[in-house]
Amino acid sequence: MLDILYQDDALIAVNKPAGLAVHRSKMVGNADTFVIDVLREQVGGTLYLAHRLDRATSGVLLVARSTEMAAALGEQFMGRDVHKQYLTVVRGWPEPLEGVVDYPLPGSRETGPRREARTNYRRLATVEVPIALGRYPQQRYALVLAEPQTGRFRQIRKHLAHIHHPVIGDCQHGRSDHNRLYKQYFSCHRMLLHAWRLSFRHPLDGRPMLLEAPLDASFQALLERFGWVLPPGEAISVMPTS
Repeated sequence: MLDILYQDDALIAVNKPAGLAVHRSKMVGNADTFVIDVLREQVGGTLYLAHRLDRATSGVLLVARSTEMAAALGEQFMGRDVHKQYLTVVRGWPEPLEGVVDYPLPGSRETGPRREARTNYRRLATVEVPIALGRYPQQRYALVLAEPQTGRFRQIRKHLAHIHHPVIGDCQHGRSDHNRLYKQYFSCHRMLLHAWRLSFRHPLDGRPMLLEAPLDASFQALLERFGWVLPPGEAISVMPTS
């Protein structure tokens, strides 16, 4: 059973689990279970994805109940009228505390043309753990709020790796030694990237919608272990795009 965050006659929002592919594609390999199929069995009727999340990413996923609603939501995504906030744990302590990664990215093919891509980030909390790795006796990690202003393939993961603060658990763009450390010492076997909040306008009447997906047990356990507390909603403002 998927955790349904919101539903009405036009759309459904679920809290996608980490490791569960959204739909069939060449990118997900040999997966045999998909969010869209599980949700169809759960709620019935025909469903259409309004956007995508990486298989390893958890969090808010929007699904439309008709092609018209999917198209209307798609226009908001394409028009950059949807505001997205992600929580992630990265290696190191990003400096400055707030910044913008402005770095063009290719599509799913690394050899493809690069297009503009911008991600705002804010460092929310830090920790230093007394575990030796490489030439360092202690390791530094940070909880980061990331707000993509564009929607490129694996944008947040690539942008944070570009500034040398890769996402923990990212097998493609991260650091395998730190990923192993989290598995060994913290029993964390997932990529620590979570689509936390999504704001948009309802496609039927235009009313503002703000959806929030709670963290899963693995991610939440890390916050508690490190003494990290998420800020209240009113404390997080939309960061400028430039």
